[in-house]
Amino acid sequence: MDIGDIAGIVAALAFVALVAFLAVPLIKLGRVLDAATDSVREITQHTVAVVDEGAQTITAANEQLAKVDVMTTSAAEVSQNVSALTTLISATVGTPLIKIASFSYAVRRLVRKGPR
Repeated sequence: MDIGDIAGIVAALAFVALVAFLAVPLIKLGRVLDAATDSVREITQHTVAVVDEGAQTITAANEQLAKVDVMTTSAAEVSQNVSALTTLISATVGTPLIKIASFSYAVRRLVRKGPR
């Protein structure tokens, strides 16, 4: 065995040591990537559940809004009917009451002043 063979063996051993030295961080990086993959998978599962619950909540809210819309429409109709009824009563009763009030005022003035 000459010096060239020994240099080759030393170089090969150095290369093996370098590969072993670099393999440890690569293995650790692989574990980190596996953990990250598991975390992403869990987050995805939880996110899908949250999105499904959000969709159900929005659906329920839309149903409640539809009910509120019906009640609001009914309240508007009642308000219009009360307004129309008030106008009708005012026109029916109001004018004769004004005439009676005017007549009673005239009678009171006449009674206070007496006949001339």
